[in-house]
Amino acid sequence: MADSAEEYDFVPRELNPVETVRHSTAHLMASAIAHLYPGTKFGIGPHIDHGFYYDMEMPESISEADLPAIEAEMKKIAKGNHKFEHSLLDREDAIAWAEENDQPYKVELIEGLDDAKISFFKHGDFTDMCAGPHVRYSKKLKHYKLTRVAGAYWRGDEKNKMLTRVYGVAFEKREDLDAHLEMLEEAKKRDHRRIGKDLELFRITQEYGGGLVIWLPNGAYIRKEIEDFWREAHLAHGYEFLFTPHIAPRALWDRSGHTDHYTDSMYGAIAVDEELYQLKPMNCPFHIGAFKNRVRSYRELPIRYAELGTVYRYERSGALHGLMRVRGFTQDDAHIFCTEDTLEQELGACLDIAQLMYSTYGFPEYKVELSARDPENKEKYLGDDAIWELSESTLAKVLGDRDIEYKRIEGEAAFYGPKIDIKVVDTIGRTWQLTTVQLDFTQPERFDLSYVGTDNAGHRPIMIHRALLGSLERFFGILIEHYAGNFPPWLAPVQAKVLPLSAKFVDYGREVEQKLRAAGLRVQLDDSDEKLGYKIRKAELEKVPYALILGGREAEAGTVGVRKRKDGDQGSFSVEDFIARLKDEVETKAR
Repeated sequence: MADSAEEYDFVPRELNPVETVRHSTAHLMASAIAHLYPGTKFGIGPHIDHGFYYDMEMPESISEADLPAIEAEMKKIAKGNHKFEHSLLDREDAIAWAEENDQPYKVELIEGLDDAKISFFKHGDFTDMCAGPHVRYSKKLKHYKLTRVAGAYWRGDEKNKMLTRVYGVAFEKREDLDAHLEMLEEAKKRDHRRIGKDLELFRITQEYGGGLVIWLPNGAYIRKEIEDFWREAHLAHGYEFLFTPHIAPRALWDRSGHTDHYTDSMYGAIAVDEELYQLKPMNCPFHIGAFKNRVRSYRELPIRYAELGTVYRYERSGALHGLMRVRGFTQDDAHIFCTEDTLEQELGACLDIAQLMYSTYGFPEYKVELSARDPENKEKYLGDDAIWELSESTLAKVLGDRDIEYKRIEGEAAFYGPKIDIKVVDTIGRTWQLTTVQLDFTQPERFDLSYVGTDNAGHRPIMIHRALLGSLERFFGILIEHYAGNFPPWLAPVQAKVLPLSAKFVDYGREVEQKLRAAGLRVQLDDSDEKLGYKIRKAELEKVPYALILGGREAEAGTVGVRKRKDGDQGSFSVEDFIARLKDEVETKAR
């Protein structure tokens, strides 16, 4: 059972009970490491989704093989039932404490604070600066597991020292921990990097550039289906398509504000004919350029531009992760230029098309966040207070009008405007950020956009930035793990595999293959000399939805014996009936 409010010590900030458990378990882990590895210098140890981590400079390197020993020491300390005791020190005394205990990272953190008093928590013989809150006694910390060891640059800056980061998960109840650990095991089985290699979907190697994806034929088939459906849906919702360059003069990014607010994610400038150019990190300025092609009338608005546009963003090598974090990726991007009268309608339509995508790809559950400006750091954002207040209230109203529950997140807005972020929940309960709908009053001002209104005067349009899938690369990685590579027939790179019982039936197999291919289906003939059992097993490992068995009876009757992935034998079908069945599954995008 969670602690009641009076069981917590000093609480200067709000954390829910499970977050408090995770934050306290991070301190428990740090105290165990201090015992086992004297001389460890500690950085930060926050709670995160499902768990916690701690960054440390350790006197020796450790691996995941060392985690059980650290856990054992954590249990020993927790059983001591130490109280988490709070204290406040003047800044000078806090710095003196950090220097005396040889904790240089704490000195740096304290020097970066404006507080006159610095908050500390102590349990047993371990003390750390911390804002809290914590559980009252260490005996409350029972249900945790250390999961992995990684490297992390101090404060995320590759110019700083590489520290050791130890991750863990923690929960209030044993059953919650067990369920999460089971999910982690399932996630390992679904790792898109392993499945991508096994099914020959994509390739990423340092030889061809870290974070740059080569789509192999099987993966390219799936990408084509994703793109085709995306284009059909956008045409049905009144969008027009654009194709824009991969590079632009640096002056364009100066004007958009990207070089001031996004420079850490941009690649360096390229000199071209004595002018500086940069690879595009965003498609927005080009879509603005399309709008500015000629004078616009209010009768044309809203204008909806969509593009599968490839962009390039710098990611540190340590942050790269298969398809999930790459350096070159294709955004399913769109920009809508509208009037204040149609703004809410257009925002609502963005949510409609997003929901269409989720239902089609098999994500019935999702979570919504409204990412707002950080009120304490307004200098990080473009635009005045009135614009931001209007933007945030409009997004909140659109969500409220549709009875969509959402969580407001301060400080997560884009530098030019607030946004709605939507995270889908996959088959094993993980959340993935997909859709972003961003409101922007600032870029139209910066680029002097206008349209002629009913009064024949110039008016400023409102701009909506919108991505549904985020990027094709990352979305593909999510799909691989969501389906564990068992794609539904409409997405599968090979929808049916023809398996002749022996060489005598290969000619009939070619006839069946040609008929399916003529019907627009993706089919392969296995004409090898292997036994049928081997061919079936191979098709299952390749995760092909259907295997068509051909022997003497089938050749004589003009039929196929149908095996469905996971469901086994489906009986005998005429070739025409099977084609009709498979085409119906493909056209309806059945799962």
